[in-house]
Amino acid sequence: MNRTVEKNKTLLVEGPASVSIISGKVQVFGFTIGNPKKVVIREGKQLPFAIEESTTFEISAGQNSRVEEVEGYTIPSSWTKAYEELGKIQAKPRTALVFGTIDSGKSSFCTYLINQLLQEKRKVAILDGDLGQSDIGPPCTVAYTIVTKPLTDLFNLKAKNAFFVGATSPSLASEKAIDGLAWLRSEITNDEPDFIIINTDGWTESECAVKYKIRLVEKLNPDIVFCIQQKDELAFLLNALRDCEKAVVTLEYPPAIKQRDKEKRRNLRELGYIKYLRNAKVQSLPLSWVKIDDNEMFGLSKPRGDLKRARKMYELLGMKPLHFAEMTDRVIVIIGRKRWIDSENLRKTEEFTKKNISIIRTGEEQGLLTALFGANKSFLGIGILQEIDYVRKTLKILTPIQGEVVSIVIGKIKLDRNMKEVPAFEDENQIDFTSLRKLF
Repeated sequence: MNRTVEKNKTLLVEGPASVSIISGKVQVFGFTIGNPKKVVIREGKQLPFAIEESTTFEISAGQNSRVEEVEGYTIPSSWTKAYEELGKIQAKPRTALVFGTIDSGKSSFCTYLINQLLQEKRKVAILDGDLGQSDIGPPCTVAYTIVTKPLTDLFNLKAKNAFFVGATSPSLASEKAIDGLAWLRSEITNDEPDFIIINTDGWTESECAVKYKIRLVEKLNPDIVFCIQQKDELAFLLNALRDCEKAVVTLEYPPAIKQRDKEKRRNLRELGYIKYLRNAKVQSLPLSWVKIDDNEMFGLSKPRGDLKRARKMYELLGMKPLHFAEMTDRVIVIIGRKRWIDSENLRKTEEFTKKNISIIRTGEEQGLLTALFGANKSFLGIGILQEIDYVRKTLKILTPIQGEVVSIVIGKIKLDRNMKEVPAFEDENQIDFTSLRKLF
């Protein structure tokens, strides 16, 4: 359909949709667009086309898309002032950290800052720290890139490097998320950008969330912190920031911001999985060829240890498992899909080791999101773990990556065949299963 919108209005388009500018001139997050230009809007995202002169659009709207015309412009005046404050900083690179709750406009604000800086011919790096709604890297990663052209959606950028955290929220892996962001922040400086814009996740309102955000400030050492809030939802965070001795600027929500429910945010992540797993094929990697970090989930990288102690454990368990690894606080035992360990044997083994025994059956690893790295920790991409073959000592991973894989990291998120997130297995307590079986 064609639609003409007059000057000093804004056309809000929610995807999935494509918008072609037939005539006229508009601005999207500080990016001035004339004709001919086609902008694709993915599902769950909304773009504001601020009309600078009477403009005619050709709009192709998909299912569940929405088109709305509003008076005036939707970019808050506080965003313009924030950009001016950023420009006053003398350091190089000038680093800005952006905080806000879920769907507060953080990514939109980062896009606005980037476009404004590019207009001034500045070299800009964007570091994306939002695990659950990753724009630059795959879901469950933090990633960065150098931006060379104005843009409407950070999702269209290609990561220069990424760090795999393996979870969709820093609440599940806060220290790993902080370490990853700090490592990438350090690497970015090698490109000598004029500005580094750091986007973050929407986990802000609990005590643990505030502590996490303060740790980010301490570790990333920004020159200025931008906080986007509607009312007083960042009150505790803002109070904690007073002790950090950083310039803090509070910004408004965009008036037309649209809140997304958990299902829609999950759907956006699934689009990310699909994007980075396109053309994937199953590859077999010998365990001896790659370094494995499974966050102590399977203990694959843990040496078997004392042979005499291992034989005693086999005797107590009443079987030789496919694999076992003795960790600091527990012993991981891998057994066949249909095998069972007697509860009394399990109790004796726990008494001997003075540790809990975690039983994992083969096949339970299928679907776990996995990251693949090349030399010098270079991020190659993601894959889906299909099988750990303990007999042949190989991993089977569904991935589009073709280069030499030096190391892999196994995450905590599990996907089904349709790239939908499903509950990951939890460590089994064999005694609980034995007690349950007695009830039937």
